[in-house]
Amino acid sequence: MQIAAQKVVSIEYTLKDADGQVLDTSDGRQPLAYLHGAGNIVVGLEKALEGKAAGDTVEVSVSPEEGYGLRDEAAIRNVPARKLSPDKKVLPGQRFRMMTASGAVVATVLSVQGDYAKVDGNHPLAGVTLNFSVKVVDVREPTEEELAHGHVHGPGGHNH
Repeated sequence: MQIAAQKVVSIEYTLKDADGQVLDTSDGRQPLAYLHGAGNIVVGLEKALEGKAAGDTVEVSVSPEEGYGLRDEAAIRNVPARKLSPDKKVLPGQRFRMMTASGAVVATVLSVQGDYAKVDGNHPLAGVTLNFSVKVVDVREPTEEELAHGHVHGPGGHNH
C-alpha cells in the first residue's frame, strides 16, 4: 500500500540540522505513527513521503517554509511575568502556552527584567532547514475513529 491522504503511516526517523547535529530521532522508541494529509507532520516531509511504501527510505532536506516557518521577529515581545505564571518565579528557558491574535503558541522566555519577561513565540525550529532520514515501517487504513479525530490512536500515535 502506498502513502496517500487518509492513510496511517508509521516511520522511523532521524532529524538533523545543517551542521549534522541530531535534533530528534525515533531510535529507541516506537515508530512515529501519523495520519497522512491531516497536518500531523511538517508539510515538506509529508510531500516527500507521498507515494512511498513500507520498506522505502527517504532522505529529504525541508526548507523552513515547508518546515516550522521562517522566524518572525514580531513574535518576540515583552509581557508581564505574572501573566505567564502568577504563582512561580519566571526564569529564562521556561516555556509557556500563550494566546495570541493568531491562536495558541508555546513561547520561550528569553530574559526577565523586573516585572516583565521577554518571550519568543517562534517555534524553536523556525528558520531551520530540517534534514530527515526516514524509513517507512508501515502503511495502513485508518479506523473510523482515527479519521474522525484527525490523528492516529494506539502505539506510536495518540492515546486519549
